[in-house]
Amino acid sequence: MSQKIQRFLAENQPDTPCLVVDLDVVSKHYQRLSQELPGVEIFYAVKANPAEEILTTLRDLGSKFDAASIYEIEQCLALEIAPDRLSFGHTIKKERHIGQAFDAGVRQFAFDSLEELQKLSRAAPGASVFCRFLTSNDGADWPLSDKFGCNPDFVPELLCRAAELGLAPTGISFHVGSQQRDPATWDAALSVAARIFSDAKERGIKLSMLNIGGGFPSHYRAPKQELAVHTNAIKRGLQKHFADFVPKVIVEPGRYIPGDAGIIQSEVVLISRKSPDAQKRWVYLDIGKFGGLPEVLDEAIQYRLRTPQDGGQTGPVILAGPTCDEVDVIYDAAGYELPLDLAVGDLVEILSAGAYTASYSSVGFNGFPPLKEYYI
Repeated sequence: MSQKIQRFLAENQPDTPCLVVDLDVVSKHYQRLSQELPGVEIFYAVKANPAEEILTTLRDLGSKFDAASIYEIEQCLALEIAPDRLSFGHTIKKERHIGQAFDAGVRQFAFDSLEELQKLSRAAPGASVFCRFLTSNDGADWPLSDKFGCNPDFVPELLCRAAELGLAPTGISFHVGSQQRDPATWDAALSVAARIFSDAKERGIKLSMLNIGGGFPSHYRAPKQELAVHTNAIKRGLQKHFADFVPKVIVEPGRYIPGDAGIIQSEVVLISRKSPDAQKRWVYLDIGKFGGLPEVLDEAIQYRLRTPQDGGQTGPVILAGPTCDEVDVIYDAAGYELPLDLAVGDLVEILSAGAYTASYSSVGFNGFPPLKEYYI
């Protein structure tokens, strides 16, 4: 947690639960990625945290933006982000939304199927399109390997069909999985990408762009490699697999940019045991899966926690949210322990929570309001 956030919490004592994000850290992470990957175009994945304050901060730093919906595109345009700085990166789009984006000046669209190409040809004639292919998400805490992307062997055929439909097939994309902790995965994905470039060229399609997605990790409970380890793996992979021709490279960081910049402050609502001899205490917080922590599903993303009683003796706990829903359990099997002196009313800080929290927060399940947000 930055000193700036600590001061804000001490001086303002906001009601909980709340998310507090340090915009200086957002800027630092963008600039660090830009320095680590010189010449690579950065398209911030808006879905990670679409707060206006983050978007305008990145806009002023020169970032481009990856949008997952027409609504994110409209938000960016309303913030005076030019349409040529936007990419409609979702492979599943309504045809009318494609048309609206095209009419607004957006010219770069993702696809991973013939059916999506047909929509694009009708609603965005002549647009630049790039095909997303499936790749291994081994090593990722939040895999993205099934719903999006097509078999790599199918990509050259789809690129040819794009050209036949009057579109401009300019590139391909992949994603190694969100919160990727194994830098070796980049080499495998880049090897497949190079093969697709070669196969496409043999079919008369000369590609010029490679979108390597995101996946750079934030600082959660499990150890992670630092950013430079990942970026060095990318640079080595590009040099190895694209020695003869290095295309324009695009990267789409989401989690990495705001993740470590924010914390959630929550309050202990109840501490109880289910029987007199129960080994685990149940600790209920005023935030759970429906209030901004859906990435704890299957205990995939494991946040670091801080309490005012840290340093004393600890014991095993089951962490749960406040809602009247049986699935609103945060951690059970992950082996969390919290201080035995922890009490109802204590404030628990959930660290590195700046990404995929507020944007997931429920509008009003059980009547609870959306997660309060502060950008400082």
